[in-house]
Amino acid sequence: MGGRGMNFGRVRPLLRLRHSLRAQLLAWVMVTLVGVIGFNLYFGLVMARSTANLVTDNMLLGSARMIAEAVRVDQGGNVEVDIPPAALEIFDTGFGDRVYYRVTTAWGNLVSGYADLQTPARERQGEDMVFRNLNVRALMLNHPVVGFDSGAGTDGAGVTVTVAVTRYSQQAMRTHLWFSNFNGQVLLVLVAGLVTVLGLQRGLAPVLRLRDAVRARRRDQLEPFDETIVHTELRPLVRALNDYMNRVQRQMAAQKRFVANAAHQLRTPLTLISTQASFAARETDPVRREEALHALIRSTRQVTRLAEQLLTLTRAEPGSRAPRADRVDMADIARQVLEAQAEDALRRGIDLGLEAEGAAPVTGDATMLREMTVNLVDNALRYTPSPGVVTVTVETLADIVQLTVEDSGPGIAPAEHEQVFERFY
Repeated sequence: MGGRGMNFGRVRPLLRLRHSLRAQLLAWVMVTLVGVIGFNLYFGLVMARSTANLVTDNMLLGSARMIAEAVRVDQGGNVEVDIPPAALEIFDTGFGDRVYYRVTTAWGNLVSGYADLQTPARERQGEDMVFRNLNVRALMLNHPVVGFDSGAGTDGAGVTVTVAVTRYSQQAMRTHLWFSNFNGQVLLVLVAGLVTVLGLQRGLAPVLRLRDAVRARRRDQLEPFDETIVHTELRPLVRALNDYMNRVQRQMAAQKRFVANAAHQLRTPLTLISTQASFAARETDPVRREEALHALIRSTRQVTRLAEQLLTLTRAEPGSRAPRADRVDMADIARQVLEAQAEDALRRGIDLGLEAEGAAPVTGDATMLREMTVNLVDNALRYTPSPGVVTVTVETLADIVQLTVEDSGPGIAPAEHEQVFERFY
């Protein structure tokens, strides 16, 4: 099948940028800055247009006033005007603008200028229009003239002066103002980008120091890190890392204790099993051989139980496993334990029974609750002489569930009560 393969060389840099905190922070800052600058440039364009219009309107108003002040009424009552050169030269800014004007009386008679020049709708306010296929800016001014009769018997009636100029200089001024703002914004982007990069390097320096501190640690070096080497925002991360190392440290300590306990507790039973196996292998008398094998089986069971206790002890070590909150039935757990111990009780000649009225729900670690029950029942069976009785009672008292293991054995001597809670007592 034909086609073009994907260019993975372009994907990798994008993935690196995506997973780079420095690149993402810089990107967000630059995107925000570019957005603000874009708004500033648009607002600057509006302000440049407004400023250019305002300057042009002031020039048009000044020119119209000079022309209006030059209007005179001769002795015959005729209106005439001698256009001042300054009224037109004010627009000579080097951009080749052309100036148009029109002076009319109050009743619309043309006094001077271009008759086809359109008069703006509002006085003293510039207006963009097209005159003779040229874009112009025009302004109109009403001005009274002393001694002038409008024809209605009103002395002091005025004239209307309209001045228009092409927009070359206005557009040049607007462009100049906008580019001045644009250059400043570009410089602002460059300076802000440089400051942002330097700020990110300085801000991320504690993270890099933390990275170097982690790399420099040995495998067995689990002391907590100093939170003050990073900023406040990163201290929860350091605390979480310290908590994790603390859990690992406790787990390693539990493993060391397990190895030490196993070495101490299993050395003698394993030696005994080895001796019994050797004796059974050498024995030629069938009766004595069978006795040796039964002794070997009992020793093997003891070692198996001891190994189970070691594993239970390891699981019960603080920090060795995540705490659980299972919803379990304590009566059901006791029933399962007694079913598993029934054969051992029968062999020992012990009556093993359960007293429970309905369900006894509790919240806890199901595995550890079962191990606790197994340990209590096993101890009762172990130290109760035959024939004997072991009774497990599960009852609900108010808001608690009580598990009781009673046996017909000798019990624990008062002097040894505190030793019950020691390991491997």
